[in-house]
Amino acid sequence: MLTDTAESHGVNPMFTLYAMAAWGEADMAVLTNDDYMGPYWDGAKLLFERIALFGDPSVVHFEPDFWAYAQQQSGDDPESMRVHVSSLANDCSDQPDNLIGMGRCLIALAREHAPNSLVGFHASVWASNTPESTGEFLVKIGAREADFVAIDMLDRDAGCFEAAIDPNCQRGTTGFYWDETNQSSPNFHEHLAWAKTVYETVGRPILWWQIPFGVPSSTPGGTPGHYRDNRVKYIFEHIDEFIEAGGAG
Repeated sequence: MLTDTAESHGVNPMFTLYAMAAWGEADMAVLTNDDYMGPYWDGAKLLFERIALFGDPSVVHFEPDFWAYAQQQSGDDPESMRVHVSSLANDCSDQPDNLIGMGRCLIALAREHAPNSLVGFHASVWASNTPESTGEFLVKIGAREADFVAIDMLDRDAGCFEAAIDPNCQRGTTGFYWDETNQSSPNFHEHLAWAKTVYETVGRPILWWQIPFGVPSSTPGGTPGHYRDNRVKYIFEHIDEFIEAGGAG
């Protein structure tokens, strides 16, 4: 089990609850489908029950990307998007049947069954036009009652997109490798300014997740398993900047 592996290495395990994409990443129709949401709530509860058996602190990250799609499709109004919550999640019978109830139910399950766990929602940079709007939407679904906000930089190495060989890296070939001098766009200061605004809006520290592991290079692209990226390098050379932006880890 992940918890046993983490314990043997002297670290706290992190779990990403990533179940809302099972029938399609932006498929909001599943939210009112009992055949989908019943197992979803059962699985979320089971996750926290298993974490409780572990006993030590752990981290749980709620549904990356999903909240961004939900924000866009609900028009920034989580109350307007129906979700089957109260009739399917016994611990959440008092929650409203909408996105607000969904967010608050996830937190309630954590607090009830695994109080040692730290939980947080995911903020996607593409969720809205401004970080303020993204943060405000997360606040509406309960993020201020959580423990952190998770954000990501890029789901694969910049060089993977530049090389455009991998079928999973076909979103263009430029703009993925950030300027370490912060003189031209895109750069790290732009990202940190966005992160800091989310942090200040939600009032919860930032946890960076899904960091590409490639190594810096002046040559764009690379080959499979040897793509370039400079994010890890920049983070360790500028820890103070990430703390200033509200970073916790």
